[in-house]
Amino acid sequence: MAQARVKARARGGSPFGERFAVFAECLLTGVWIAVACLGLVTYPAAFAAGARHLRRRTGHLAGGLREFVADFRAALRGGWVVGLAGWAAAATVWVDVRAAWGGIPGGAFVGTVGLCALLGAVVALLRAAAVWTPDARWRTLLADAGRRTLLDPAGSFLILAGPAVLALSAWFVAPLAVPALGAVVAAAVAVEERSRRR
Repeated sequence: MAQARVKARARGGSPFGERFAVFAECLLTGVWIAVACLGLVTYPAAFAAGARHLRRRTGHLAGGLREFVADFRAALRGGWVVGLAGWAAAATVWVDVRAAWGGIPGGAFVGTVGLCALLGAVVALLRAAAVWTPDARWRTLLADAGRRTLLDPAGSFLILAGPAVLALSAWFVAPLAVPALGAVVAAAVAVEERSRRR
């Protein structure tokens, strides 16, 4: 809090103004992420580029749309495979849930396990994207993020609340889901920063 005041005064603004500027940047980043996700398998790269942009913004470093696009292209090199695997996992869970609804013996258990695994994978993906850098490999990022997902259940729960808020936003007013994507990524960045400092 004191550091925020010092930084804000150094730039001639108030702490409230600084926090509002970060919030506004999250919403703008959500729009950029939504556009970058239009490729269907590009969502990991979009989240990674958005997270890096927000880390730059909170670190008071220069960066805008041009840097976001450069990061997106760099993250896309291995990120599209992660995106494809994510869709395959979602399709598998959908089949499991349909089996549970169909009354297959043991289907409810398998569907529940599959759904929990998918939620864990979403959290791990967001954690990996939150710490992505251009020289990082997705396989390593995801393995480390998977461990942090299990070892930091409080942080994982906080990250999981982001997609829940996103779903509720889309349910109430669908266009709200677009800028809310930035808030989801910001939550993952904040949780990872919290984990790093512990």
